[in-house]
Amino acid sequence: FFQAEDGIRDFCLSRGLGDVYKRQREYRMPLNMNSEVFITCAVTGSGSTQDRSEYVPRSPEQIANSAIEAAKAGAAIVHCHVRDPETGVPSRKVEYYREVTERIREADTDVVLNLTAGMGGDMVFGSTESPLPYSQNGTDMAGASERVKHLEECLPEICTLDCGTMNFAEADYVMTNTPGMLRAMAKKMTDLGVRPEIEAFDTGHLWFAKQLVKEGLIEDPVMVQLCMNVPWGAPDDLNTLLAMVNNVPSNWTFSAFSLGRHQMPYVAAAVLSGGNVRVGLEDNIFLEKGVLATNAQLVERACKIITNLGAKIIGPSEVREKLKLTKRAPK
Repeated sequence: FFQAEDGIRDFCLSRGLGDVYKRQREYRMPLNMNSEVFITCAVTGSGSTQDRSEYVPRSPEQIANSAIEAAKAGAAIVHCHVRDPETGVPSRKVEYYREVTERIREADTDVVLNLTAGMGGDMVFGSTESPLPYSQNGTDMAGASERVKHLEECLPEICTLDCGTMNFAEADYVMTNTPGMLRAMAKKMTDLGVRPEIEAFDTGHLWFAKQLVKEGLIEDPVMVQLCMNVPWGAPDDLNTLLAMVNNVPSNWTFSAFSLGRHQMPYVAAAVLSGGNVRVGLEDNIFLEKGVLATNAQLVERACKIITNLGAKIIGPSEVREKLKLTKRAPK
């Protein structure tokens, strides 16, 4: 144990992660390190990053190619949104999802496909004095069937389920996921044989995920993504991370990430707290201060951190076995 503790300390200090180690000691973070870790790469996201980095993929071909490169670098799962190829603006068009899916499945590199189902719940209000009617500039509200239409077409192995409503990061809008909407979407995902990945932005989202299991709408055990430092959800201090981790049932599988500059420190924090890892351009566009990253570079950096901690990185076949996923063949 003491040799392991010394190794963690030396690694954190050599990589500029002194705060992670210090806070782990200060708050008595439980050393429940995950010894077999899988990496998810969130390839492009739905944020307005398309004009901030030339490496943020826009077209279905670019998104698929970036996902494949991330898989070659060590990602077992790729999490994909789609964008308008010309403007880079986030999109819900089924044909874009279909092209991304086909390109990834036809590639020589194996990877688990995770498609977002988080689009279609954006509500932008009017001014603070006249909030209604809703603003036409950004509101995108769709029904449950429409929000999962691309899942029916593509049948990915995993899809995301944002398990709550919250004020969201980039604009004056609300990410809207009512209990009724979540129940309807969860049932449709389960009926399709697509495993939901619960996106938890705060502890109440985990509470509702447990309710979905209790009602038989999603299957136990559950896969969870702990989404930290997304304004205005859970901040990414280690006390809050541990509160999130302690609300995940012990038989569930979880990953964790932090939005922005703490993405790489959170690779270590996630593994040390018993979880898996997510990196990618959806959450952070920099390899280091002032240096723009590709998805593959972020995955490579995460791999180094994980292996230097003494953990093994597992691939897509092992992830499928662990999470009981059904691999889909190219059409």
